Amino acid sequence: MTMQSLMRLAGVTALLALAGVPGHAQTSGEPIKIGAIVSITGAGAGLGVPERNGMLLAEKTINAKGGINGRPLKLLIEDDASNPDTALTKANGLLFTEKVIGLLGPSLTASTVAVGGVTHPSKIPQIAFTGIGTPIEKERKCVMHVPPPQRLNAQALLEYVKFLKATKVGVLHDAGYGNAVMAELKQLIEQYGVKFVAVEKFEVGATDTTTQAAKVKAAQPEVLLIIATSATPFRNAKQLQMTQPVIAAFGSSSYEYVSAMGSAADNITFAEFVIGEDPLPHQKAFVDLYKQTYNSTAKNFEAIGWDAVHIMAQAIGKAGAGASPQAICDAMRGPYSGVLATYDFSADDMTGIKLTSYVYSKLVGGKYTRLPFRVAQ
Repeated sequence: MTMQSLMRLAGVTALLALAGVPGHAQTSGEPIKIGAIVSITGAGAGLGVPERNGMLLAEKTINAKGGINGRPLKLLIEDDASNPDTALTKANGLLFTEKVIGLLGPSLTASTVAVGGVTHPSKIPQIAFTGIGTPIEKERKCVMHVPPPQRLNAQALLEYVKFLKATKVGVLHDAGYGNAVMAELKQLIEQYGVKFVAVEKFEVGATDTTTQAAKVKAAQPEVLLIIATSATPFRNAKQLQMTQPVIAAFGSSSYEYVSAMGSAADNITFAEFVIGEDPLPHQKAFVDLYKQTYNSTAKNFEAIGWDAVHIMAQAIGKAGAGASPQAICDAMRGPYSGVLATYDFSADDMTGIKLTSYVYSKLVGGKYTRLPFRVAQ
């Protein structure tokens, strides 16, 4: 059995143990406080709400198993209203007033960059809910990332374009997450043999992208890529009766966005990780536990919140009571078998996620169906 298989098995065993906890183990002493900043309101709420739910479920299960080295875990979760300035204010409050030992989030790219400007100088451990995309993030070695880097997201999209044998591609992307993925796409197109016939950008939180979608439609692409944390471009493409295959990055794969898509939530292919209707074996225990707790289907962002809390808690437990922030950062480096993926936080991209980790689904009538396509080893 390979080391990766052993790690995966260990992760599944631990998750099954958590799912089957009949009661609560005793915790004592001062709570270990971890701060979190997510977008519970505003344009990023489709990410932040499921992230919050995943974190709260992780907090509950960790405390049910005895907390962190016998001490209770306490999450302090703040809403940044999808605004980077607010995220920065919340981060300062959590770090310097509440004295949290580490920070989780934020949900959006601009907010992650802003908050990293506070955590990085002090080497305070942070697990971001966005994939590494901007050059400055590569310098921040105590800012880990649970979602994949944007270059990997770009590759995952182009792999499916290649599978469809399409060469003329149109793109609708937002000015945050989508802009970072688009920058990587531009560097990769030659090796995939495709051409962008139209690329249109819109602001994060835009409520109408009809003008941009119409320009892409006029270019007559064979495939449409939509890269956004919003339901808006999907609705507008549907309203314009665009019939091309739509491939979306996992940033818009939450059920909060699917609900907002309305009738547009159909015939969309996603490059993602967790398909709640048909989870991979190592994801099933988490998906079942989430369903039991919230009576809803877990997907990528619920898993991101869950994984981040467990990764931080494990590092704090390993570093020990009274450990310095740098010691906790150091304890995080290395492999970790999560629900979303298998990570290696010693990797240059702060995740170690492999392209072969992606699964592909098709949204049909508001429900996800797993596709047989996988990226070859």
